[in-house]
Amino acid sequence: MSRLATTSNETQQRFNPFAMAQAQLDAAAEVLQLEPSIHALLREPLREMQVSLPVRMDDGSMRIFKGFRVQYNDARGPTKGGLRFHPDETIDLVRALAAWMTWKCAVVDLPLGGAKGGIVCNPRELSPGELERLSRAYVRQVGRILGAEVDVPAPDMYTNAQVMAWMLDEFSVLQGHNEFGMITGKPLALGGSKVREEATARGGMYCLREAARVLGLKTEGTAMAIQGFGNAGQHAALLGQELLGVVVVAVSDSRGGIYAPEGLDPRKVIAHKRTAGSVIGFPGAQSISNEDLLRLDVDILVPAALENTINAHNAPEVKARISAELANGPTTPEADEILHAKGVYVIPDFLCNAGGVTVSYFEMVQNAYSYYWDDKTVKARLDAKMTAAFHEVHELATRLGVHNRLAAYCVAVQRVAEAVRLRGWA
Repeated sequence: MSRLATTSNETQQRFNPFAMAQAQLDAAAEVLQLEPSIHALLREPLREMQVSLPVRMDDGSMRIFKGFRVQYNDARGPTKGGLRFHPDETIDLVRALAAWMTWKCAVVDLPLGGAKGGIVCNPRELSPGELERLSRAYVRQVGRILGAEVDVPAPDMYTNAQVMAWMLDEFSVLQGHNEFGMITGKPLALGGSKVREEATARGGMYCLREAARVLGLKTEGTAMAIQGFGNAGQHAALLGQELLGVVVVAVSDSRGGIYAPEGLDPRKVIAHKRTAGSVIGFPGAQSISNEDLLRLDVDILVPAALENTINAHNAPEVKARISAELANGPTTPEADEILHAKGVYVIPDFLCNAGGVTVSYFEMVQNAYSYYWDDKTVKARLDAKMTAAFHEVHELATRLGVHNRLAAYCVAVQRVAEAVRLRGWA
C-alpha cells in the first residue's frame, strides 16, 4: 500500500516518526521518574546497520539498493522485528519502528527486545526473480547480526512468507545448516506457525473485545470503519464480524474508500480488491476519501494504514468511541491529547497490534523444540496474552488518570528499564 495522504505536504514534511517515538518515551520517563542515565540509553538504538545491496536486474543491469537494520534494545532478550520493502523507507522510520517493537514486546511480556529492518525499493516494480535476489542480498549483508539468539526478522509491509523463505534459505546456506528459528512468518512447510497470517488483527480484536466490555459497549451490530485494507485491515473486517458481530460500514486503501451505512460484506470487498486492485468501485457503496472515513459517525475506528494518520488537524473531527490502532504510529502525541479530552478510548498501536509479534514468538518457541501447535492452541495462548496485557494497561491508565498510550508506555518502559538496571548497563 502507498502512503496515505492524510495531512498537508508541509505537515508531512515536518513529521519525524522517531522524534514522535522519543517524545512518547519522554512522557513515560517523567511519570516513572526514570533515572537520567536509563532514560538517555532508552532514547537511542543500541546499534544500527546501513548496507548497500547490489542486485542483478532481469535486463542484465546492476542496481544498488539501500537497506537498514536497527536493533533498538536487547536487554530482555534477542531482538525481534519486521522487514519492510518500501520506496519511502528512511532510517528515522526504521528507528521509530524498532523502538515501538521494543515497547510492544515488553507490554505483552515477551522475553524479546525490539528491532526493525527496511529496504528502499518499490516492490511493485520488481519481478519475482528480482525480489528473490534482493531478499538474498539483504541476508548476505545483514545475516552476520541475525540469528535465533540474536535478532529475528519477520514479514512487514510488502514482505510475506515467500520472502521469509528465501531469506531463511540464504541464511541456512551461509551457516551450513538449517536454522528455522532465525526468521518468523515462514510458510508452514518451513516451520511457520498456524494463525500467523491473521495474528495482528486477531490480537487487535481480542483487545477491542475487552475495551468494549470495560466501556459497556455491545459490539453486536456496532458500526466499524477501517482505514487501510491490507492484510491487517482485511483480517480485522473478517474477524470483527466473526468474533464480535460488528458491522463493517467503511474501508479504504491508498486510492480511496467506500462507505455503505447498511454494511459491507468483507469477503466480497476482499474479492473485489483482489480483482480490481482497490476497494474503489465496489458495487452498491459510495466513494469517500481516507479523510472522510476518519470523520464517520461510527463506534469503532480501526486505523490500519500508516503513521501520522490521526493528527492535530483531524483529531477534533473523530467521532468514534474506540480507536483500535492496528497501524504503527497512526496517532501523533498532539492527537492523543485531543482524543483523550474528547473521551475517545484509544487502544494504542504497540498493544493493539502486538498479536503479530506474539505469534511470531510462539513460532520461535515451536522452532526451538520442533513441536508444532494446532490453531486452537495458538489462538487460546494469543487470547490469554493479549487479554492480560490489555487489562494491565487499562488498570494503570485508570489509576493514574492518563490516556492508554502513556499507560502502555509506563508498563513497557518499566520492564525494559528493570532489565537494563539489573544488567548494570546504566
